[in-house]
Amino acid sequence: MNRAGVIFGLLLTVLVPLSLLAGRVWIDPAATPNAAIILMELRLPRAMLAIAVGAGLGAAGAAMQGYLRNPLADPGLFGIAPMAALGAVASFWFGALLPPAIAAWSLPVFALVGAALAMALLALIAGRTSSGAGGGIALFTLAGLMIASLAGSLTALAITLAPNPFALSEIVLWLNGALTDRSWREVAIAAPLTAAGIAVLMLASRSLDALTLGEDAAHSLGVNPRQLLGLLVIGVGLTVGAGVAVAGIIGFVGLIVPHLVRPFTDRLPSSLIVPSALAGGCLVLIADSAVRVLPLITELRLGIALSLIGAPFFLWLLLRMRSGRL
Repeated sequence: MNRAGVIFGLLLTVLVPLSLLAGRVWIDPAATPNAAIILMELRLPRAMLAIAVGAGLGAAGAAMQGYLRNPLADPGLFGIAPMAALGAVASFWFGALLPPAIAAWSLPVFALVGAALAMALLALIAGRTSSGAGGGIALFTLAGLMIASLAGSLTALAITLAPNPFALSEIVLWLNGALTDRSWREVAIAAPLTAAGIAVLMLASRSLDALTLGEDAAHSLGVNPRQLLGLLVIGVGLTVGAGVAVAGIIGFVGLIVPHLVRPFTDRLPSSLIVPSALAGGCLVLIADSAVRVLPLITELRLGIALSLIGAPFFLWLLLRMRSGRL
C-alpha cells in the first residue's frame, strides 16, 4: 500500500472509535447503561455503513476522474446513482403491494435493480457503438447525462404523483441521504457489493494508467476500450448502487476525495483508487459523526451536510481550473 493508503488507513482506525462515542449523547462505555448494546447494535453498524458507502463513492470518483481525465468528474454523471434513486422511489410506490417479508427488502432491492438497469443502458448505448477510446469516453459521458436526466425527471414525476403525504415525506427524506436507523442488515447489503466493485475498479486501474498517456498510446499498449468501459460500468455500478441502496443520495464524495488523496500519490489512477476508498470512508464517517453531534431539533441529513461542504469545494476547483492551477 502506498503512503496515501497508510495515512488514510491510520486515520480511519482513529476515527472509528471516536465515531462510536460521538452523538447527541456521548457514550461512556464504563458508565452509560446498556453501552454495549448501544455500541454494537446502533453505533457500530452505522459507522461500518458510513465506511462502506464512503469507500465506494471515493473509489468510483477516482476511477471516473481517471477515465474521463477530468478532475471535475463525479460518479453522479454516470447516471447510475439517479437510476438507483429512481428504483428506490419506485419501492415506495410498489412496496406496499408486496408480502410483508419481501416488502422489508424492497427499497434496497429496487435501488440495486435501478443501478443494474443504468449499467445495462450504459453498456448498450456506449459499449457497442464505439471502437476508439476517445469516442467511447465522449459517448459514455453523454449516455450517462441522458440517463441521469431521464431518471431525475421520472423521480420528480413520482414525487409529484405520490400516493399519500406519508409516501411523499419518505421519498423526500430518503433522497436527501442519511444513515439514521440503519442496522447490520444494510451493512450486509452494502459491504460485499462495495468490496466487489472496488476489486473490479482495481482490475481496470492499469488500463486507466495507460489512458493518462493519451488514447493512441493506451491503444498501442494493448488497452481494450470496450473491456475497460465494461469494467468501469460494473465497478461504478456496484459501488454507487450499493451506497444509494442503503443510504440514499450522498453527493460530492466522489468529487472531493480524489483531490484530497492526489497530493500524497504519484497521481496515477492505480495508486488513487484504494486510498480514495479509505479517504471516502473517513469523510463520510466524519460527516455522519458531525450531524449526530450538532445541537439541532432533528438530525441534519447526511446528504445535505456533504452538499454544504461539496458545493463550495466544487466552486474552489472551478476557480483553480480557471486560473490554470488545476
